[in-house]
Amino acid sequence: MIHSSGSSRRYARCALIAALVLSAPIRAQPPATAAAATPRIGYIDVKRLIDSAPQFVDARARLDREFARQDAAIKADDAKLAALKQRYERDSAIMTKDSAEALKREIEATERDNKRRRDEARAEYNNRGNEEVNRNLRLINDTAIEYARTQGYDMIVGSQAVLYASARMDITDAVLQRLKELNAGSAKP
Repeated sequence: MIHSSGSSRRYARCALIAALVLSAPIRAQPPATAAAATPRIGYIDVKRLIDSAPQFVDARARLDREFARQDAAIKADDAKLAALKQRYERDSAIMTKDSAEALKREIEATERDNKRRRDEARAEYNNRGNEEVNRNLRLINDTAIEYARTQGYDMIVGSQAVLYASARMDITDAVLQRLKELNAGSAKP
C-alpha cells in the first residue's frame, strides 16, 4: 500500500501524540474534606487503544479504500516502468543509438513521474491519516476523561510516560469498551 514505508513513523508519531494528549492533566477538583482519600490513578495503554479502538480500525479501512485506486495506478505505473527497463536490457544492443537513448530517456522520465506520483500519494495519505488520528485521539481523550470522572479517578496517565503500571491500575479495557459502545451508537441510523 501507499502507506507501508511511512506507517511505522506515523504510528510512532500518533502514539506519542496520544500519550501527550492522554497524559495532559485533568482539571483537578479540590478534595471534599481535608483528610482526602488516597488519590485514585488509572493507566491507559495508548498503543492498544490505537490498535483496537473501532474508530481507528474503521479509519484505517476507510483510508485504504479511499486510496486503493491511487495505489493500483502506482502499481500499474511501476509495471510499465519494469517493462520499459526489461525492453531496454533486452533490445538496447540491437537498437540504433538514437532509439536506445530515447528509450533510456523515457525510462528516466517515467521513473521521475512514478516517484513524484508516489510521493504525492504518500503525502496525501499521511495528511488524511493525520486528520483521522487527530479526530480519534480527541475522542479517546474525551472518553478517558469522562470515564475517569464518572469512576472517581484523580489522574489518568498514558503509556508513553509510564515505566510501570500494575494491572489493577489499567483501565484500557474499560475505555476501549466505552469507545466500542460509542462506535456502535454512531453506526445506528
